[in-house]
Amino acid sequence: MTSAGLGAHGLLLNALTIDGRTDGRRALLTAHGELVHGATNTLAEALAGLPSGITEVELDLAGVTFMDTTGLALLDLLTEYGDRQGVRVTTGRWRGQPRRVLELIGLDTTDPLRTGPPADSRERTASAVARERAEQLAVLRMEIAQLRHALDSRPVIDQARGVLMAAHGCTPEQAWEILRETSQRTNTKLRHIADAVTASAAPDGPPPPEPLRAALRAAAARHVSRAPV
Repeated sequence: MTSAGLGAHGLLLNALTIDGRTDGRRALLTAHGELVHGATNTLAEALAGLPSGITEVELDLAGVTFMDTTGLALLDLLTEYGDRQGVRVTTGRWRGQPRRVLELIGLDTTDPLRTGPPADSRERTASAVARERAEQLAVLRMEIAQLRHALDSRPVIDQARGVLMAAHGCTPEQAWEILRETSQRTNTKLRHIADAVTASAAPDGPPPPEPLRAALRAAAARHVSRAPV
């Protein structure tokens, strides 16, 4: 089973794949990739394909490298499946960024589907926990948006570094410093500078605006031994 999602600029994200096998009446599912848009459909297909008579489903998440709020929808799907089918459902081996997400929203990082504290305890603390989790979820969504923006911006920044390396005979690290310093000195987002540099390298491409050109020349002179004017 495979799913794939698209970033804001159409970049293909890592697909989610789920492999499965059975051990008697126990189903063992192994996930690889990212828990992003489309992942719940992949899991639903994997669950629908399980043979009858299964009494326990275990989902191994060790191969999952990233998740956004789709991961929470996936947990809901597993819970609903377990209740509907009358089977025990567990997840395990959360690692890296997905494990950090669970920590931020206060879920059990060993198995977020694990039964919580007694009802009377939940009632006493539900309001405070709900507020705290809402705040944590807002922070999490912001962090995920920033990560996605960084991933979407990376290709054009790498292209701009290549243009600068060819123009100045510099290293990838020096090209990065030129872009970074130009961004700071002109108070311009690095992505916009990279767009201008990349566009100028195209046939008949427009040169960067003069303030950016001057800042790029100055940064190149500081970071590269030979820097054409």
